[in-house]
Amino acid sequence: RFGRKPMLLLSLVCSVVFGMLSAVSVSYSMLAIMRTLTGVALSGVSLIILPLGMEWVDIQHRTFSGVLTSIFWSIGNMLLAVVAYLVREWHWLLVAVTGPCLLSIVCLWWVPESARWLIVNGKVKQAHRHLLRCARMNGRKDFAVSPEALRRMATDTRPGENYSYISLFRTPVLRKISLCSGAVWFGVAFSYYGMSMNLTGFGLNIYLSQFVFGIIEIPAKVIIYVLVNRIGRRQTQAWTLILTGLCIGANVIIPKPFTSLRSVLAIMGKCFSEAAFTTVYLYTSELYPTVLRQNGMGYTSFMARLGGALAPLVFLLDEVWRSLPEVTYFGVAVCCGSLAFLLPETLNVRLPEGIEDIE
Repeated sequence: RFGRKPMLLLSLVCSVVFGMLSAVSVSYSMLAIMRTLTGVALSGVSLIILPLGMEWVDIQHRTFSGVLTSIFWSIGNMLLAVVAYLVREWHWLLVAVTGPCLLSIVCLWWVPESARWLIVNGKVKQAHRHLLRCARMNGRKDFAVSPEALRRMATDTRPGENYSYISLFRTPVLRKISLCSGAVWFGVAFSYYGMSMNLTGFGLNIYLSQFVFGIIEIPAKVIIYVLVNRIGRRQTQAWTLILTGLCIGANVIIPKPFTSLRSVLAIMGKCFSEAAFTTVYLYTSELYPTVLRQNGMGYTSFMARLGGALAPLVFLLDEVWRSLPEVTYFGVAVCCGSLAFLLPETLNVRLPEGIEDIE
């Protein structure tokens, strides 16, 4: 309704405000509330930034754009360990980790609104202006799309029509995509956070563990860049999540004394889990049409947050059977990964604009 860029700006501003208020908290209750609101604001950033970037690139560069954005996330995880090691006082640590949001707000000045979103919402003049600017930056002197052509495109997508989360389930194909992708997001987050909280750091201190886990993510994402272009999004999504579950399940069978083998499987599981998370962001952004892309990302992110919230509670099942938490993570990952096979392939497919393109 309001566009990608304004909501991204609002998310960043709220992140800065709530992050700084966290740093000056005078009680645990205030700190808990401020950190919760900071998390809500930052989730808006992660949901908007990838679709906005992908809507500005062509089919050949969509994968590169999505994976490159995700790699910066991993670099941020590594830098977090360094900053936390250098800044031990928690007030100043919160100020330090909130500061980059101010730089993001400044950089947002040069980020244009999504031309796709502008066109489907009938804002043709703004879209044409941004497209001309993009063509000049890319040295495309042959760009000759007229405002009238864009206006015809806007007419085809029925601008002004209101869409809601209910729209994700109204038509058969969209309903199938939403149900399956929601389950996949749940499984990805459930296994990712379950594995992350179950890793002991392999004998390393907390700062080095955080740094190592950030490094582990980068080769996983480089491999994903190759796989999603070779075997497709659907196969990559399904198998990375299934292999995550298999790595968790294998550690249930392997005896405790085999610590080296268990550690190797844990690292492999972490890599597969991160690969599944990287793929699901890219894949979901391509599954939904422009008019519902942000709704789809919001809904699937909610399913992921649900999985992340339930993941630590599974550890309570060890009172029933010591290996039951790992068996649960294994079962959910394999089942949800298998549902990815039911989703359509989006490799080398044009981004859909309206619901009609999906159906």
